[in-house]
Amino acid sequence: MANALPRTATCALTIGLALSLAACGGGRDYAVPKEACGVAISEKALDPFLVDGKKFQVLGKPLATGVGNCAIWVDEWLVVNLRLEKVDKLYDPMDESEEFRFKNRAKTAELPFDGLGAVGDFNAMVSAKCAAPDAKYVIVYVEVSLKSTGEVTQRRENIESFALDVVPKVKKALSCTA
Repeated sequence: MANALPRTATCALTIGLALSLAACGGGRDYAVPKEACGVAISEKALDPFLVDGKKFQVLGKPLATGVGNCAIWVDEWLVVNLRLEKVDKLYDPMDESEEFRFKNRAKTAELPFDGLGAVGDFNAMVSAKCAAPDAKYVIVYVEVSLKSTGEVTQRRENIESFALDVVPKVKKALSCTA
């Protein structure tokens, strides 16, 4: 009889904990599509910005349509916003005129394509050669929610990785030859 009380209490606590965790919900009840904003999206590169929720949604025009804005949302949470500009010259994200776009701006060391990049605490800007009939260069802006949590250094690395993954795909969608 003396052992029955601790066992009963342990069972009750275990059941209570299980029910409370189940009631909290959480988790990702959505599938990440293979394409968003008109380009292939790497779930691995996007993963650090994904939040628990039920509905994955893409709002805006495909980036290949030209100048535009495309946002990826989970429920009511902005995950990533992508903007594209077609331009006639290479804009340096490290130029003084671009400083306003960033918090703690740093140059992206090496790009796997001809261009220039910079990353901040919540965004990246990549200016790349395109050589398409309607654009000599493209600028891709990647912005994550200001509510993004986590360690800043890791978030910046994740933003840079995502930008370097998506820019070549945008260039391909735009039929850039360079």
